Amino acid sequence: MTGSGTANQPQAELLGVADIRVLANRLGLRPTKALGQNFVHDANTIRRITRIADLAPEDVVLEVGAGLGSLTLGLLDTGARVVAVEIDPRLAAALPDTIRQRAPGLANDLNARKLDTQLDPPPTALVANLPYNVAVPVLLHLLELLPSIRHGLVLMQAEVADRLAAPPGGRAYGGPTVKTAWYAHAERAGAVPRSVFWPVPNVDSGLVRLVRTEPPTLPAEVHRADVFAVIDAAFAQRRKMLRSALAPWAGSATAAESVLARAQVDPRARAETLDVAAFARIASART
Repeated sequence: MTGSGTANQPQAELLGVADIRVLANRLGLRPTKALGQNFVHDANTIRRITRIADLAPEDVVLEVGAGLGSLTLGLLDTGARVVAVEIDPRLAAALPDTIRQRAPGLANDLNARKLDTQLDPPPTALVANLPYNVAVPVLLHLLELLPSIRHGLVLMQAEVADRLAAPPGGRAYGGPTVKTAWYAHAERAGAVPRSVFWPVPNVDSGLVRLVRTEPPTLPAEVHRADVFAVIDAAFAQRRKMLRSALAPWAGSATAAESVLARAQVDPRARAETLDVAAFARIASART
């Protein structure tokens, strides 16, 4: 769905818990864990999310998983243009009517759409309540698919949010952390209580702020997939020293130690102590 706002736009009528339930009943919707359907029904939380997202009127905001439209309404209320994506056909069909009724004058030419590479204009920001069971792969896919995204704010399971924003050296730091760092700087931007969702999830939620960064420089013959292969190999055996953890990837422990020496990485180090630049050096040193 695409829409646009203006500087003198009227305020959208945000959805409350009663509104959410009425819409769900009308659609015969029973939220499923498979689709990660937990809808935010608290207007103050929506306003908080859009405030933290720090959107400019010239931003084109991609919202993935628009659901019943609670966050969509809040995003339109900022004056930014919104591109909303929803895979549930019932929700996608109902969303334009919800926006027209509750935000008249804020959206034009509304239509639910699938995500593709032909978004025009290309999105500059990502703000989304991501399905918790697939949040990391969806986020990485979006950052890879849409390099036009310069900043974002994503809502996800608190434990996953902690992982994405973790600094090197701790237990939370892992493969998803390093892969996200390839595309963007990630930091925690607050917690979201369970009580603002319908249905109430059985996990805590958190916000992660993203700012696009340039990836490490690689030789022409080395690609992002090569770096990610090193990350996967290193964290598959994260308790081992790198010379052992990377032995299957390099061909042997001796070969791994040689690659690590060329990359200027201590072979006795463990995966959680390395930043994304170090993994890029390792991938480059294998050639």
